Amino acid sequence: MSHGTLTQRVARSLTLLRVFVVTSAVLLALAALILGTILTHQLRTQALDDAKADLTQYTNGVLSSALLRDSKLVIRRQLPELVERDLAARPDIVSVKVWRADGVLAWTSLEPERIGMQFEAGHHLSEVIDTGEAAAEFESLDGAEDAAEAKLGFDHIIEVYAPIRAGRRVVGAYEVYANSASIQASIASGKRVIWMATLAVLAVVWALLMVLVRGASVTLTGQTDKLRARSRQLMDSYARLEENTVEAIEMLNATVEAKDPYTAGHSRRVQEIALAIGRQLGLDQARLEALRLAGLFHDIGKLAVPDAILTKPARLSTDEFALIQQHSEAGARIVGKLGRLRDIVPIIRHHHERWDGGGYPDRLAAGSIPLEAAIVGLADAWDAMTTDRPYHRALTVQEALAEVRSGRGAQFAPEVVDAFLATLMRGTLELDRGDVRDATLSAVG
Repeated sequence: MSHGTLTQRVARSLTLLRVFVVTSAVLLALAALILGTILTHQLRTQALDDAKADLTQYTNGVLSSALLRDSKLVIRRQLPELVERDLAARPDIVSVKVWRADGVLAWTSLEPERIGMQFEAGHHLSEVIDTGEAAAEFESLDGAEDAAEAKLGFDHIIEVYAPIRAGRRVVGAYEVYANSASIQASIASGKRVIWMATLAVLAVVWALLMVLVRGASVTLTGQTDKLRARSRQLMDSYARLEENTVEAIEMLNATVEAKDPYTAGHSRRVQEIALAIGRQLGLDQARLEALRLAGLFHDIGKLAVPDAILTKPARLSTDEFALIQQHSEAGARIVGKLGRLRDIVPIIRHHHERWDGGGYPDRLAAGSIPLEAAIVGLADAWDAMTTDRPYHRALTVQEALAEVRSGRGAQFAPEVVDAFLATLMRGTLELDRGDVRDATLSAVG
C-alpha cells in the first residue's frame, strides 16, 4: 500500500470522526431539547393534576352537603357562609361558581347578580357535565362569564371544574378559581431544574463522547503511523528484492551468453544501439529506461532453449528454429514475474515481429508493433548481422547497411531505420566496425 493511499485513508477516517462528532452533537442537542420539552410538559400537567385533585377534594368536602337534597341540586341559605368561612382558610381560592347541568349559573361568590343567568358553556365545563371527570386549566379570563374574576387583577389563575354528583348522576359542576402564582413559580423552578439537569447530562455525555473520540483518534493515528512505517519497510524490502532479482536475471543473462562464445557481449551491444535510436527518436526518460532493460534482457528466454540448439555449429532445422522462436515468449514470462520489469514485457515478447507481419510470436504488423520492440528488433538484427557466427560470417558495415535499407518497411519499421541511420551519420554511436560514418554516407549516397 502506497504512502498516498495510507494518507488518504487516514484523512478519510479523521473526516468520518469529525462528521461523527458534529452529528452526535446535533443529535444530543436535539435529544436534550425533546427530553426537556417532554419533562416540562409533564411538569405542567402534573401541577394541573395536583391542583385539580386538591380543589376538587375541597369543593366536594365543603359544599356538597349544602348543595344536594334528594339527589337534586339545591342552593341552601348557609352556602355563602360556608364558602366565606373556607375562603378565609384558603386564600388562594378567589372565586367559586356552581353550575346546573343545563348550563345555568346556580350560584357564584362574586357578583351574585349573575345567578340564574345562562352562559355559553366552555368545552371544559361541558366535558365535566358529560363525562363526570374533573378538569383543570390555566385560565386567561377573556370570556363574558369570567368578567367578574378578571376584575380581580390576578396575573395567573387556575380554573378547576369538578362534577357535582347525586349518586352516579352528574347534576351540576363546581368552577373554582385559584391564584396560580405559587404553582407557576413552582413550575418555573422545576423547568429550570429540568433544563439544567438536561444540559448537565448532555455536557457529561458530550465530554465522555469526546474522550472516546479522542482516544479513537489517537489510536487510529498511532496505528496508521505503525502501518506507514511497516509499509515503508515492506517497500524498502521489495525494492531490495527487485534489485537482487534484477541482478540475478543479469547473471542468468550472462549465463546465456556464456554458453555461446560467438554471442559474448551481444546484449550490451543491443542495449547501446537501442538507446542511441531511442534518443534519436526523442523518447522520454521512462521509455529510455525500458529500452535499456529490454536491450539487456531481450534474449533471457533462451534459458528455456536446450544448449545443444543454442551452440549448434550449423544451421538449425525447422523444428530447432521453432524452439528458438519460443525464446521471446519465454523471456516475457520470466521478466513478467518482477514488478520492476513488467513495462518491458511487450518489448521482449515482440522484438522479433516484422513490419510486414511475417515475424513471431504474434505476427503483429506495422503500427501494432510497440515502437520500443521495433527498436530492439533492429538493434538485435544489426548485431547478429555484423557478428561472426558458426553458420555465417560477419557482414561488413556496407553489407549490413544494405540489408537494413532493404528491410525498411518490410522487416524493420521505417522510422526506426531512419533514426538508426541518422545516429550513424552523426557519429553518436561507436560500433567498433571501422569508419561506420563514412560507410553509412557511402551507402546512403
